[in-house]
Amino acid sequence: MAKWLETRKGGDFRKIARECGISPYLARILRNRGVAGADAVREYLYGGLDDLNDPRLLFDTQSAAELLRSAVRAKTKIRVIGDYDVDGICSSYILVKGLRAVGADVTYALPNRITDGYGLNGRMIDEAIADGIGLIITCDNGIAAAEPVKKAKNAGILVIVTDHHEIPFSLRGDGTKEYQIPAADAIVEPKLPESLLMEKGASPCPFPDICGAVVAMKLMQVLLKPEDPNRVFESEFGSLFSDLLSFAALATICDVCPLTGENRIIVRSGLKKVQETENPGLRALIRVQQLEEKTITPYHAGFILGPCLNASGRLDTAERALSLFADCNDPDEAVRRAMELRQLNESRKTMTEKGIEACGEAIEKENLKDDRVLVIYLKKCHESIAGIVAGKVKERYHRPTFVLTDARQEGFLKGSGRSIEAYDMYGEMNRVKDVFTQFGGHRMAAGLTLPKEKLGEFRARINANCKLQDADMVDVIHLDMVLQPEYLTDAFVEELSLLEPCGNGNARPVFACRNMEVTSASELGANHNVLRLALKDENGARFQGVWFGNMQEMRDKFDGRYGSGTFASLTGGSSYGGRLDTPACHVHLAYRPEFNEWRGRRSLQLVIEDIIPV
Repeated sequence: MAKWLETRKGGDFRKIARECGISPYLARILRNRGVAGADAVREYLYGGLDDLNDPRLLFDTQSAAELLRSAVRAKTKIRVIGDYDVDGICSSYILVKGLRAVGADVTYALPNRITDGYGLNGRMIDEAIADGIGLIITCDNGIAAAEPVKKAKNAGILVIVTDHHEIPFSLRGDGTKEYQIPAADAIVEPKLPESLLMEKGASPCPFPDICGAVVAMKLMQVLLKPEDPNRVFESEFGSLFSDLLSFAALATICDVCPLTGENRIIVRSGLKKVQETENPGLRALIRVQQLEEKTITPYHAGFILGPCLNASGRLDTAERALSLFADCNDPDEAVRRAMELRQLNESRKTMTEKGIEACGEAIEKENLKDDRVLVIYLKKCHESIAGIVAGKVKERYHRPTFVLTDARQEGFLKGSGRSIEAYDMYGEMNRVKDVFTQFGGHRMAAGLTLPKEKLGEFRARINANCKLQDADMVDVIHLDMVLQPEYLTDAFVEELSLLEPCGNGNARPVFACRNMEVTSASELGANHNVLRLALKDENGARFQGVWFGNMQEMRDKFDGRYGSGTFASLTGGSSYGGRLDTPACHVHLAYRPEFNEWRGRRSLQLVIEDIIPV
């Protein structure tokens, strides 16, 4: 059962409401999100591109930009090396597009997920040497590539690293961190530790939680308008940067960056540019996914467009997606290529479902139910979907999960991990780093390779070190306030749209209400995964509720509280709905209010996050 937590941060909500022209309810929601004071509220709700941080505050952007200018003047061959996920694809596109705008001789290369693994590697350096490349610039990778960077430098190649991942470190005997930084000519990285920056007389990045594509965009701002980078949107490069901004927004969402601070501005402004894009490849992808007539939201970016790009890197090569954006100018050809990406994603979905089912079987067969950290070996899982499967299993069992499968190199396993908020996955992996031949990641996700014979040791040690408590492994629903539906007005529900874009770090507001009577219910959907409830409050006012999920979960809730057969009676035993006369079913609800549009009619409904029968 999920745990409900109501956030209660104090403040003079009526005063803020008056000063900012919003309701006291919205003022309270914003305070719950850590937005305090009228100025902060205005920036949060209405902040624009002028409010973005100066890109020059990101260490080494000016040095990197000057190296690029010199390379362009000298007609040096430049190679952009990205990564195989959405952020890697988008950040590569941003660098390639920006460099082409200043006349650079630029090519690109992305690693193959299966044969290369993550990021810059020795093979790619060998290819760069053979191709006469004089400058390599990485994006969304490179900060952990000390050896490949060293190899490139020894061959006389200049190297600029742009990345956003955690800095690799080893633990000294006293428990402090010793950071390992590649010997690149410039490193544009928002997470550089303060101790290293102080040695160079620099300050930390004012907002470090940005993705690789935003790092790339900031560098291009400094390259194209060094005297005032934030004015680039109003300069002769304005059209170009509208394009780059749209890809930065897509990457920010798909990399699950917190939608706070300047990420919020980038996504809000960038999604509008996605809607208006003139990029033939992106326009084609929007078309084949039937989004042309829709307002593009974070949901569309994260769950419809983004997975098509990721699928290219998982099941084929990410260069297929990058070339769609960077090199495809024929609209018909763009649609054909976009359709191929869609088909790859459909294949990926099928493989993912099979992987999730196999994980459930493995947990039962190997008696892993009591492990606080799940380490699951799937012999037949495609290694490229291990991370997706791990994420789904993590959501189901509410505990950190690693999914491993056979690597191409005989005798080795390769896989991915996904974590929960209370568990620092990368930090815990560092405590058992001797079992890995390669690993990397951050607090919430990681990738790893290890010898097959060390699987049992890894599982045992990662669990022995785990300090998670039972309370840490329970799904938590964060409530903004208790609000009975009778207090909902159309104006307030419309006002909630000011909180968009919503996502990681800025969830849609969730309210709770007490003692709602369920008068009838209907199971809907081809897979019976939608429950529609007719609800009545204590004053007799009626509302419609809708819940999406596993119907067995809801059946267990009602039958467990009121007795076997209650749910069947409530729904009439069919999809047409029914009525339960006695006893009356009363529930507490965690819900989100929204408007349901159907055949030109708009009605208020409660989208139910959780139900507690009482």
